[in-house]
Amino acid sequence: MEPAVDLHIRPAKRGDAELLFGLIGELADYEKLSEAVKGDAELLATTLFDDGGADALVAEMDEEAVGFAVFFATFSTFECRPGLWIEDLFVRPERRRRGIGSALLARIAELAVERGCARLEWSALDWNEPALRFYDQVGATRMEQWRILRLEGGALERLGLSTGP
Repeated sequence: MEPAVDLHIRPAKRGDAELLFGLIGELADYEKLSEAVKGDAELLATTLFDDGGADALVAEMDEEAVGFAVFFATFSTFECRPGLWIEDLFVRPERRRRGIGSALLARIAELAVERGCARLEWSALDWNEPALRFYDQVGATRMEQWRILRLEGGALERLGLSTGP
């Protein structure tokens, strides 16, 4: 792995919304999920920076954005402590194998330690072997017995509106 000597990781700011949304589009293309992207840069800016819905980091080399991460707080009832969930961690394909992904992950882990978190968690697509190998190398545990479940769209609305006063 060629080290990223001039790598700079910084917290994202509101003015980065277009940049972040563009990187999210690149991630969606890589994951073959472009049709799943529903929002836009303004909604992203409002949710991240006005509402505080999540934190984001930008990785830069040579004054160019080469990756990003978005993460948010969770809570472990068993640990009785908070955790962090990484929603996305992405490095542009042409910039991979230079330590950028490791640096982003390490920065989030550092924040988790600073915040007293019990754990750092994320998911990965089962076909993404390069990512899975990378996560194995940093010591991540695959939680094979767990399945991610999702409620969205009409199903979410039906359930959310099904309870009475």
